[in-house]
Amino acid sequence: MAGPVLIAPDKFKGSLTAPGVVEAVAAGIRRERPDVEIREVPVADGGDGTVQAAVAGGFRRLPVQATGPVGDPVDAWIAVRERTAVVELAAVSGLVLLDFDEPAPLAASSEGTGEAIRAALDAGARTVVLGIGGSACTDGGAGMLTVLGARVLDAAGNPVPPGGGPLVNAAELDLSGLDPRLADTEVVLASDVDNPLLGERGAARVYGPQKGADADQVERLEAALTAWEGAVRAATGRDVAAEPGAGAAGGVGFAVLAALGGRMRPGAEVVLEIAGFEEQLAGAGLVVTGEGSLDEQTLHGKGPAAVAGRAAAASVPAVAVAGRNLLSAERAEQAGLRAVYALSDVEPDADRCMREAGALLTGLGEQLARDWL
Repeated sequence: MAGPVLIAPDKFKGSLTAPGVVEAVAAGIRRERPDVEIREVPVADGGDGTVQAAVAGGFRRLPVQATGPVGDPVDAWIAVRERTAVVELAAVSGLVLLDFDEPAPLAASSEGTGEAIRAALDAGARTVVLGIGGSACTDGGAGMLTVLGARVLDAAGNPVPPGGGPLVNAAELDLSGLDPRLADTEVVLASDVDNPLLGERGAARVYGPQKGADADQVERLEAALTAWEGAVRAATGRDVAAEPGAGAAGGVGFAVLAALGGRMRPGAEVVLEIAGFEEQLAGAGLVVTGEGSLDEQTLHGKGPAAVAGRAAAASVPAVAVAGRNLLSAERAEQAGLRAVYALSDVEPDADRCMREAGALLTGLGEQLARDWL
C-alpha cells in the first residue's frame, strides 16, 4: 500500500470520542510504521460528536450558554466557519444532560436548541447545520421556535408552557415575531432518522420509551403532537408531518421542516462534507473507519458506512475497527469494508473492552498496520 492512512471513525459510545479513537489507532499504526503519513478526520452522523467533527475540519468553536432540557443552564459549543454554523442538539437538549434515574419525557424542551441557533445567527451564520441525534425532548420543536420568537398559544390565547405534555393544549402558532434573520438562513437537518411525526413509527411511539415515557405518557405525547401538528399546519400551510425526518428529535425535525423551511440530509454525509473528508481522501492509500458496534444499523446511514462508501468510490481500500462486530464478512464486504478489527476478538471481557478501549485499539492499530502497510 502506498499513500497516507486516513483514519475516520465515529465514537465508541460509552468509551471513547471519535478523536479518542483516532488517537488510539494512530498510536498503534505509528508503532509499526512511523514513516507513514496519517490523516485524521473524526466523523459523526449528526448526533453527539458533530461539533467535534466540524472543529477537526477547520471550524472554530464558539461557546454558548443555553437552557437544558428541564431548564438548567448548560455550557456548550457550536462550530462556526465563515457563514456556516454547526449546532449539536444533543449538547443543549440531549438525553445525556438528564439524570438517568429521572427522565422527563413530558417536561423536556428544545429551548436550548433555539438558543444555540440564535447564537449561530448572532455569529453571522446564514447556513445552520443542525445535528439532531440524542434528544431528551418530545416537544415537536415548540421550545426551539418559542426561543426564536414564535408564540405557542392555547385556545384562550395564553402561552403554552414548555415541554411535550403541555402541547396537548396548543391551538395556535404565531410566527409573526420569528427572528427575521431566519428568512435568509438555510437550515439543514442532519439526521439519519426517517420517522414521521405521528403514528406507529412516529416520534412518541418509537422514541418516547427511550426517553423514559411509559405507555400512558407515550399516548399523551402522541395526542400532544397531534394537536401541535394542526396548529403548525394552520400557521405555515405546510403539511410535512409524514415526511421522513419529521419525527427526528421528538419532532424538532418537524418544526425545522414546517416553520423554518429547512431540508433534511443524511447526517453522516453532511458531517463528512463539513469535516473535509473528500480533500483528505485524495491520495490516501488506506482508510480506517469504525464505531463501537458494527451491525446492520451501521449500514443504514451511519458514519462508517458513509466513509466506506466514499472510499470504495475512490478505489481506496477501507477497513474498520469496532468494539464488537455483528456483521458477517459478506455484509462487511458489501458495505465496502475489506476487514474488521474488533476489540471483542482480542478481549472477550466486555467490561474491559469498555474500560480499556484506548489501549486495546492501539493494539488493533498495530495489527492492521502489519496486515495492510
